[in-house]
Amino acid sequence: MKLPWQKPDDSSPNKASSTAASALGADDTGAVASDEAVPQEKRPKGYTPPKGRPTPKRREVEIERGVIRDPSGVPRNQAEAAARRKELKKSMSKEEWKDYKRKEREETRRRQREAQAAMDRGEEKFLLPRDKGEVRRYVRDWVDSRRFVSNAVMPVALVLLLVLLLGSALPTLANVTSLAGMVLILVFLVEGIWLGRSVNKSVRAKFPGTTETGFALGFYAYSRATQPRKWRTPKPRVKIGDQV
Repeated sequence: MKLPWQKPDDSSPNKASSTAASALGADDTGAVASDEAVPQEKRPKGYTPPKGRPTPKRREVEIERGVIRDPSGVPRNQAEAAARRKELKKSMSKEEWKDYKRKEREETRRRQREAQAAMDRGEEKFLLPRDKGEVRRYVRDWVDSRRFVSNAVMPVALVLLLVLLLGSALPTLANVTSLAGMVLILVFLVEGIWLGRSVNKSVRAKFPGTTETGFALGFYAYSRATQPRKWRTPKPRVKIGDQV
């Protein structure tokens, strides 16, 4: 029971619904007002969104299309190199062109000799991919510091080939040599398996974190062991008997 001087309760259903409606209307009005208050960004006519990369310069585009020549002098592709060589030939006499080709051959041979010398010295930049890395360098030193029966693989192969060619004239010698060759091949096989296992054991002990596979290292070591010492590339850095 309410006394006359008490105010009505605000929690009545009608009052709550009216309050919610007024609040919703206020929110909608505020949202509309806020939407209308945000100005839309004006774009200039012909505006294009960014491509995510810098726009190439006109000179670079013309060099790429072949409109002008690259000031660096280096052709960008084989077709451009052939076109420049053709233009150069047209600008020379027959004798000048012969002299130019002779000098070009000499320069090519000189670069090849320098690259081969650097490869023999074991410079990493000039090595083949199969020879690069400290693990492969260690394997080469490991093989070069030892003697193997497999060092005679190439001489034995040449002798067997010669015997096969002369077998019809000397059948007895051919039979004996063939039997000896089969025995040597078996020896080479056994030594190759032992060599691969030994070099892998040494590599795992020195480079425990290496990712080289055992078969790849074993094959690399055996292929070097079958080459004559003077024919190996890179050249041996250690002597036979040295401690690696």
